[in-house]
Amino acid sequence: MKDLVSNQIVRYLEARDVEHVFGLCGHTNIALLAALEKSERISFVNVRHEQIAAHAADGYARAARRTGVVLSHLGPGLTNATTGVANAALDSIPMVVIAGDVPTHYFGKHPHQEINLHADAAQYEIYRPFVKRAWRVDQPHLIAEVLDKAFALAESGRPGPVLVDVPMDVFSAEVDVALFDKVVGNTRSLVRPSLDEAAAERIVQNLLDAERPVLYVGGGIVAADAASELAEFAELLSLPVAHSLMGKGALPDDSALVLGMTGFWGTAFTNETTRTADWILALGTRFAEADSSSWYAEYTFDIPATRLMQIDIDPAELGRNYPLEIGALADLKSALTVLVRVARRLAPDGVRRDELLARIAASRATVKLENAEAQVSDAWPMRPERILSETREVLPSDAIITTDVGWNKNGVGQQFDILTPGTFLTPGGFATMGFGAPAAVGAKIARPDRVVVSLVGDGGFGQNPAVLATAREQDVSVVWVVMNNNAFGTIAGLEKAAFDTTYGTVFGTADDPMYTDFAAIAEAYGVTGIKVDSAAEFKPALERAIALGGPVVIDVSMVNVPTPTTGHWNILDIYTPGETVEHVATD
Repeated sequence: MKDLVSNQIVRYLEARDVEHVFGLCGHTNIALLAALEKSERISFVNVRHEQIAAHAADGYARAARRTGVVLSHLGPGLTNATTGVANAALDSIPMVVIAGDVPTHYFGKHPHQEINLHADAAQYEIYRPFVKRAWRVDQPHLIAEVLDKAFALAESGRPGPVLVDVPMDVFSAEVDVALFDKVVGNTRSLVRPSLDEAAAERIVQNLLDAERPVLYVGGGIVAADAASELAEFAELLSLPVAHSLMGKGALPDDSALVLGMTGFWGTAFTNETTRTADWILALGTRFAEADSSSWYAEYTFDIPATRLMQIDIDPAELGRNYPLEIGALADLKSALTVLVRVARRLAPDGVRRDELLARIAASRATVKLENAEAQVSDAWPMRPERILSETREVLPSDAIITTDVGWNKNGVGQQFDILTPGTFLTPGGFATMGFGAPAAVGAKIARPDRVVVSLVGDGGFGQNPAVLATAREQDVSVVWVVMNNNAFGTIAGLEKAAFDTTYGTVFGTADDPMYTDFAAIAEAYGVTGIKVDSAAEFKPALERAIALGGPVVIDVSMVNVPTPTTGHWNILDIYTPGETVEHVATD
């Protein structure tokens, strides 16, 4: 029996329990769109820009803990999506991108929108630097096998995006259904590598013998769904937990063991604790530059003076930036299960560190006191600390927060409590401006039962305001809080500090500041817009927006003050060598 490839692709996606495909049409992929229309189990989330599709699929994958699927057109469609796909790659998010291509019989002839200036039929190679693998499927009989490989690769090891590039004539070709029968019956999950008992004993014994042990966790904990195992292990041995930006919320911030975020935007207490630790066990983290203060030993991590053990699913990350005493390749959920079992055997009564807990509590109280005045300030434009504080007061503990870049990302990482693991979605590795707003749409589609709020700057929201069209069309009740300082604020503060100018970073001029009314833009898209005109109006506006039950944009003016920093970033040595200048206020 034979059927169209496009129909069989939809059948395969249904068998994998795919419920949503994010994308944008083009003449090369409409055969697949037509097949999707007949599906009773998959909905197509239509966007106005492919970057929105990729970021929304990314947010969906994080919130649903399953693979995001993107449908793209060739040429400009594929290139438009690159930023979102690369962002997913650096944050280890599973994603399958299905892209249309020119007909096989027109390869190399300059057909409409083909990219072939370097090599014929090579548009898919654009994705090679950042996807786990890129396939171009030129023969209909190969599509079933490649699709199955694509999903398995995206989801296994260190998760990430893959590309399946399909010429438009292949979508419309007939194929033997038996080829898809074979892969539909294939296993959907693979057994992941664990930690052997001997290695676990060495790790646990080192932590028990240590005077100043620290667990350092990254986004790999959330990706592996290992938050509960982490909590059990940390609590059993009273191990303080520091985290990267991506690891925020892996252990809820109200836990007595949470030190906080490390690095440039980390707290002084956290950086000092990790710097002076005698043993660190790192779990699912890349030791990225911002999290590690550009790897300067005097700020955040002093390794090898501090002895390091590291567990990761990706062998390339083991010992990449710091030398190891013990390196283990393992799935974190499985590894922590073994570590808990061994810890209960070696320390059946657990461990108490009352003095440490008291110091963590005192540090938290100090940080809160430092922010207390700003959190209640009636200043207008608003203080960002008050925006974050009142947002936390309004939201339920399991609300999903997406951020973009700037104060919203760095401030949330530093000052905003995440109370449920997996509810903080941020562009970590790529720090992509434009991520937060569409990621919130994907997250809400994945978790319609949750409150979803996107904290985003005016620069970030301005990247792709057309996300509002998708939110309205899909009836997605996301609330966007646009922290509007009429600038690329973080970079403006850096440029002002280093070069005493804000050229190219602040919008408009003194005569025409070009303030953008994002509430009015929302209304133009048929979405509710609320323009806040005083600090006192913000909290009621957020409460109202959540209660409305539809997409809402809140535009709130924010003063451009720098996020406090205690770590270091190498760019300061480049711009202001020998000085301690960082970011300054530009308002």
